Amino acid sequence: MGLSMNTTPPSSVAESHYHTHKVFLFCNYILLGAASSCIFLTLSLRLFPSISGFFLILLHVLTIAGAVFGCAAASSGGTNRWYAAHMVATVLTAIFQGSVSVLIFTRTGDFLGQLKSYVREEDGAVILKLAGGLCVLIFCLEWVVLTLAFFLKYYAYVERDGVGANGYGMRRSAKVQQEEDLKDWPWPFQV
Repeated sequence: MGLSMNTTPPSSVAESHYHTHKVFLFCNYILLGAASSCIFLTLSLRLFPSISGFFLILLHVLTIAGAVFGCAAASSGGTNRWYAAHMVATVLTAIFQGSVSVLIFTRTGDFLGQLKSYVREEDGAVILKLAGGLCVLIFCLEWVVLTLAFFLKYYAYVERDGVGANGYGMRRSAKVQQEEDLKDWPWPFQV
């Protein structure tokens, strides 16, 4: 029971993008660790958080949920609807993580006052800047995860078998149509 990175490629993942899939999972695992660390750093400032602390913890919980969902969707080869939901959630959490990190680094004292911390101000500022550094890491990793998710979806689209509107799936040969189909076209279009 738990999270693991298999060394053999699953059947749903083609060999051509096996490494992209593994990097995607690894980035999501790092996101899980960084977001949970931010939660513990926030709780170390005040065990029962203020409303600002609650929203900060909620943001990290949403980041964790998005990373878990991303791992599950990538492993099962999810549908377009779930892929779109994952992309939207990842973009929103990335934007909010970036905003929180800017807020932490530019207005540390004010943000610490909003959290109503129990610790000394100097120690609270150090803890808050550690959380801000993790927010920067999360922000960057969210965009890496978005890029990798796009590539994984693109690879899945390119390598699927004959499910297009005309029955021809896109293949690696980059041919738009089969040559025998061109015989049915009028002369000016047979190039």
